Amino acid sequence: MATTKTLNRAARFRKISIAGIATTGAMAAALTVAPSAAHAAEPTKASTAVTQAAKKADKKSYANNLDGWIRQSLDIMKSKGIPGSYEGLHRNIMRESAGDPNAQNGWDVNAQNGTPSKGLLQVIQPTFDAYHVDGTANSLTDPVANITAAANYAADKYGSIDNVDSAY
Repeated sequence: MATTKTLNRAARFRKISIAGIATTGAMAAALTVAPSAAHAAEPTKASTAVTQAAKKADKKSYANNLDGWIRQSLDIMKSKGIPGSYEGLHRNIMRESAGDPNAQNGWDVNAQNGTPSKGLLQVIQPTFDAYHVDGTANSLTDPVANITAAANYAADKYGSIDNVDSAY
């Protein structure tokens, strides 16, 4: 049988061993969680890839055609709270200009008064000026600016470009 003195010594040894292991483990965890300044300055490959993916998502690219112009306008409209759908925009564009961003009406009352309707959705300059949306070009014939301003006007007057089924 072991004596009391031997048991006390064994118990103390276990306490010291456990304390040493715990201290070593805590130190290893601290080194893993808090890298040195040199390590912190170097981005990991994974964090760089995530950052690049986020930047790419922020800078969507759009085709330079009717589909791309509508999609870009819809993204701007969504960010500004302007209602409208692809179908509503496309339907009205095809009726107003057949998809020609340089279309100009030279015969209606606006044209007779010196302010012809222009662009994909046949907007007159005073309407464009009043309903221009920040973040788009300040040009009546810019396709995205024309679509977005017209949709903004239609939202104000008709609730949405989707509710427009004739000249507006």
